[in-house]
Amino acid sequence: MNKTFLPVFLIGALAVSPCVAQVPDASRQAEPAAPANNGGQAPAKSDGGGSSGGSSFLGKDVPFFDPSSETVTWDGKSWNINSNRVFQARFEKYLNAPEEDSEQYKQYSAILRSITDKLAPGRATPRSLDEAFKLLPQAAEFNADANLCDSIANQVYAAWTANQANDRLVSANKVLEDDRKRLEWNTKMAAGAPSLSSAPSDPALAAEWTRRQQERRDAEMQPLATRLAEVNALLKANQLKREVGSLQARIEFQALIVQMFLQRRFQHVLIATRFYRNIFNDGDSQLRVGEDAKSLFAKTTGMPPTVSTLDAMANEAIRDVREGVDAFDFLLEKDELESASKRLAESFLLGEYMPEIRGLPREKKRQALDFVQNANQLISAIEVKDYALAESLVTQLEKTAKDFDNSKPMAAIQTAKTLAAMHLAKAKNAAVSGDRATLETELKEATQIWPRNPALAEVSGMIFNQADVQQRALLDFDQMLSQKNYRGIFDDQARFIAATATDARRQTQLKEVLQNMQLVEGAILRAQEIEKRGDSAGAWESAEKAFGQFPDDNKLNQVRADLTTKAADFVRALRTAEELEKKDQYGSSLAWYLKARAKYPGSEIASEGITRVVKEILPDGT
Repeated sequence: MNKTFLPVFLIGALAVSPCVAQVPDASRQAEPAAPANNGGQAPAKSDGGGSSGGSSFLGKDVPFFDPSSETVTWDGKSWNINSNRVFQARFEKYLNAPEEDSEQYKQYSAILRSITDKLAPGRATPRSLDEAFKLLPQAAEFNADANLCDSIANQVYAAWTANQANDRLVSANKVLEDDRKRLEWNTKMAAGAPSLSSAPSDPALAAEWTRRQQERRDAEMQPLATRLAEVNALLKANQLKREVGSLQARIEFQALIVQMFLQRRFQHVLIATRFYRNIFNDGDSQLRVGEDAKSLFAKTTGMPPTVSTLDAMANEAIRDVREGVDAFDFLLEKDELESASKRLAESFLLGEYMPEIRGLPREKKRQALDFVQNANQLISAIEVKDYALAESLVTQLEKTAKDFDNSKPMAAIQTAKTLAAMHLAKAKNAAVSGDRATLETELKEATQIWPRNPALAEVSGMIFNQADVQQRALLDFDQMLSQKNYRGIFDDQARFIAATATDARRQTQLKEVLQNMQLVEGAILRAQEIEKRGDSAGAWESAEKAFGQFPDDNKLNQVRADLTTKAADFVRALRTAEELEKKDQYGSSLAWYLKARAKYPGSEIASEGITRVVKEILPDGT
């Protein structure tokens, strides 16, 4: 199975995975739904090595994209890139946004192209290098740059300064080397200098004469030897400074390049790598990174991690994005919207900041958006078992997208309809024979399979014609109560109030249901009123609080889902903060709670989260 390295933001990235809808197959309908806040992620997988902790590069695993199954594996977890809720909001926001065709953006793109051309291999000269450096502050003035060119300029200047310091150290070492050679010569001369007088013939006097000659020779050599040791120490220290300074400059520059690569700023990666090769032109381009990072690049490229590797991968990513956009345009012309939407989502995932992505006309993106929204609605309809709506959406998608594959959704729809019909047929037979236990069981099964089945009304009418009205109402009440269909009880409350008039137990149950539904209706009205004032985040928070108490109400869920899209950034900040808080990452959680409150200062959820996290960080209140 081929896997492709996936540069992730961290997250933020990554934020991110494409949101083109993918219909679940029929075999999954019986499985319990995943929690709504898991972002489409599957349970964590074991790493197979028995390791329980130990962080590594970007987590406990490296991010891989598997094109054959359209899944991303990262940090021991896997999820389908077509059903990630975080990216749904981000991708739909992009599809609704106008294209970048302003004069300013064109100027910015032209400056980046000019910098890249001046630094191109075979064209780079000291003059073109200086000209490219002077263009960096101009590019940084544009909002689209996010001051990345300023970061490159600062790093280039720091590298140049380090090289100049190294040149000064080389000059100092030349002087020290000459001094060392002179001292060595003088030491040799002092050690072997002959005496101008001869030794006395008397043995005692000769020994005294020899001793005095040795003392004189030692006195002459001592300052020379001391100075020679000092010069050697200075030479070693300067050599160490040169090596440390050069290595530090390389590491900082490489860290910036890797950071921009992981941010998917591939144009900036090319600029930075070309500056790097011109500044550090000794041929050593190996990345000074940890063992996990080396393993990451070795697995994905088959080569040791180098600056040239990042350059090549950035060029490949740029080419892939351009081909993806070209494929999107072609498929759009052919009305193959499913493939077109997937190709655009893949290109957006990889090259969100590329000019080819930012410059796509809104009209073209809106065509993809219509398909994406209908496809996502189809998934939702199947998840809530609204098969009539799902069938109409399948028909609509078949008309708008020639390449839409209806096999999986239609299999799910037809299977559910067939099973529901079988249970209803058994319920009819049980009603005719007076088998109330079987009747209730079969109706319950049919309702669970297809709650909004129009045929349920027909069977109910037949049952009402054969039994007491009150008993039939009580039967319906018990059935809806067991299914937690409180909305249905609320909508038909007049009939149930009359039916439970003589049943104290059911009266209590009905009263509790109606009181809760009044609270739900009140929460929906409040959210709608807040939204009318233009406060989508406040409306979402109001609906979210009610959802915490009544998570099974479809109407409330729909209102909350609509508001989640409208306040996507605020909701994403809160969700991220809550997930980090659950993982005991209180510092990061606090930052996201503060970000959420910055987007909506009146947020009670954010304020409560901040209070909780601060108590965890500072339990003493200090």
